[in-house]
Amino acid sequence: MSRFIFLGTGTSNGVPVIGCQCEVCTSSDPRDKRLRCSGYYESNTGTKILIDIGPDFRQQALTHNITRIDGLLITHSHYDHIGGLDEVRQINFIMKKPIDVYGSQESMRDIQNRFSYIFSPTQIGGGIPQISLHPLDEKPFTINDVSIIPLPVWHGKLLIFGYKIGNFAYITDASGIPEETKSKLMNIDTLVINALRYRPHPTHFNIEQALAFVSEVRPQKTYFIHMTDDILHSRTSRELPKNVFLAYDGLTLMIND
Repeated sequence: MSRFIFLGTGTSNGVPVIGCQCEVCTSSDPRDKRLRCSGYYESNTGTKILIDIGPDFRQQALTHNITRIDGLLITHSHYDHIGGLDEVRQINFIMKKPIDVYGSQESMRDIQNRFSYIFSPTQIGGGIPQISLHPLDEKPFTINDVSIIPLPVWHGKLLIFGYKIGNFAYITDASGIPEETKSKLMNIDTLVINALRYRPHPTHFNIEQALAFVSEVRPQKTYFIHMTDDILHSRTSRELPKNVFLAYDGLTLMIND
């Protein structure tokens, strides 16, 4: 069996939110503490794949003893999904090679622009990450022996990627799912998808919309991520169908291959 660890399940602000005194931000339940979204997939053959690398990655890597990344999948280039890219330097030192980074052509261009020092010939020495960028289209690709299918989804007006690995799919920041992507998710074993809050939002599914999508594609199990401080874990969990769960930081899933 393969394994998936939720490294972070929060939005761009994280939870607790700085300066907020709401019941979720002041909750003593560790499931209400949400770092920025990221996940770590370990195949049954030992391939280790990181999905997104937000500004909390250093803390996440230390917590879960992450010392190897065979491939880094980028869903999109908003800061909360790429802000920790500089932290791969230490992984480079351990692995003694560059990290392969995969994502849409737009995401790869954004990384080159926003982390320009990585690619500058004038920046030398050990203080920069060593990465190799791999722009993707919608075709399947492999990392070692793991086959991955990019899943185009709408994030407002921006087309971004989720990823499907076997009968497991990870989608974050979606506000709409194209029909072709939807067809690849029908009756999947495990679906991870964003459910921002109760109120509507222009660029993210809220709880109601995420549940409607789950009803449509009928996965065996669903885990919600990218949640704000609108969602108290203990209360919202009781409101969900029996096969739908709130993910939380550190939750580990065993996945049938």
